[in-house]
Amino acid sequence: MFPPPDFNVGALSYADLGTSIKKSGGHYTYLLETLGPVPAFLRLWAEFVMIRPANIAVVCLAFGRYLIEPLYVPCNAPTITVKLVSAIGIAFLVALNCWSVSWSANLQTAFTVLKLLAIALIIIPGMVALAGGKTENFHDAFDTSSLALDKIPLAFYSGMFAFGGWFYITFVTEEVINPERNIPITVIVSLIVVTICYLLTNVSYYTILTTSEVLTSEAVAMSFAEHTLHQISPVISLLVAMSCFGALNGGIFASSRMLFAASREGHWPNLFSMIHIRRHTPLPALLLMMPLVFLMIGIGDLYGLLNFYSFSRWLFMGLVTTGLIIHRPADYSHSVQRYVSFHCGPVALYSDPVNTGIGCLITLSGLPVYYLTIYKQQLPPRLRETINLLTLKLQVLMEVIPQEVKTY
Repeated sequence: MFPPPDFNVGALSYADLGTSIKKSGGHYTYLLETLGPVPAFLRLWAEFVMIRPANIAVVCLAFGRYLIEPLYVPCNAPTITVKLVSAIGIAFLVALNCWSVSWSANLQTAFTVLKLLAIALIIIPGMVALAGGKTENFHDAFDTSSLALDKIPLAFYSGMFAFGGWFYITFVTEEVINPERNIPITVIVSLIVVTICYLLTNVSYYTILTTSEVLTSEAVAMSFAEHTLHQISPVISLLVAMSCFGALNGGIFASSRMLFAASREGHWPNLFSMIHIRRHTPLPALLLMMPLVFLMIGIGDLYGLLNFYSFSRWLFMGLVTTGLIIHRPADYSHSVQRYVSFHCGPVALYSDPVNTGIGCLITLSGLPVYYLTIYKQQLPPRLRETINLLTLKLQVLMEVIPQEVKTY
């Protein structure tokens, strides 16, 4: 499975922006600098009310299922158990990111190695079987008789979700050494590696499993391992769970920096631009995500959650690349990313109107919040005093202070 062409162009667009706008914050910062504060705030609002909690919940539920699935073979693990394990896992990672930046970074390195090991254990048996002549599952592979055209955008969302981590480094630009050199290298190398690994992984899956087995499986890697690794198949399930754990850690580490950057710009309460006095971690920004993540885990529908937040996520990515064209009017190569991102939105609204419509409405609900935030000085004096007092109390409770050193 190769990424759509918008991924290659989109990744290069973000790499370009990361080398010219040296502020952390990713999508929010680039929209702020190119299209202005309203689109930037709406992206921020959608990120922390909908996109990030739903994204974390999707990966979290996959983590929980793969972690405990071997304990229930040949049956599926109970849903409530999967949700409980998922909630415990995300609570641990948020606590770790609140405790130490270096610990979370070291954990990320370890889980990246485990992820590559899991991919190798899937690719090698599949390629061996393919080389041995097992090709029957690829017969009529391009038969489109059962293709539902209105479901194509939703399929795009699932595919784009798998490749959707190339922009995370732009969330932490200020923490990257020599960003002009390292951001483009990181984006390009990671996209190439992920594309090759995912392509070979999917070829391996379809070499061993039939299409119906893939579609009906609650944990495809586990089903694959049962066919190839037999008694040691739980190893694959554990490694995939650890891979999901690493993805969660990276997402939490990066996304909290967006809220931190927005608070610094005055688009969010000042409390969320503060860091812990000893740990130097953005404690308030990290803790803000927890309640909605638990809510999304409680909802528990992976594909519903994916459709729910993907509309807003990719709409704003299209706006980011539009901003790049305005920022660099001579560069039109980024129109592919913009076209795909904008095209999927209206068709997805037709394909899944409930989840996509709710996501659109939640995004637009940020408009009144924006004006309340920007014109907070016009609030009644007593209300402003109450907010300031609450901020002070929370600051003392969490032991956080404003950032002292300017990093951009």
